[in-house]
Amino acid sequence: MSCLTEFVPTRGLRVDVLALAPDGEIWIVECKSCRADYQSDGKWAGYRDWCDRFLWAVDCDFPVSLLPEDTGLIVADYYGAEVVREAPLHKLNAARRKSLTLKIGRTAAQRLSRLLDPDFTGWPA
Repeated sequence: MSCLTEFVPTRGLRVDVLALAPDGEIWIVECKSCRADYQSDGKWAGYRDWCDRFLWAVDCDFPVSLLPEDTGLIVADYYGAEVVREAPLHKLNAARRKSLTLKIGRTAAQRLSRLLDPDFTGWPA
């Protein structure tokens, strides 16, 4: 999986982690630190329209019973992480997949360019 953090698939949404699989499947992972963090996030349901699979990443103490059963679950600690519940597949349509994949590529290239050249301001639209 190739990952981008703090990715904006569309105006008004910013996902914690977007992962692109070798087969082109797109996953979104939302990281939650506690009950209040989860309960204050009303936008997550809109993220499903921008991925093939949606997962939560939480620590071992998180009350996982809060999380919807029809989403994936990653439990992590300081030493690693494990997918404990697979995310169901909800395939994106072809047009959205193409535009999103292009945006992922542009975003990754621009971030790399900024690392290599601090004066980089981006490419014209």
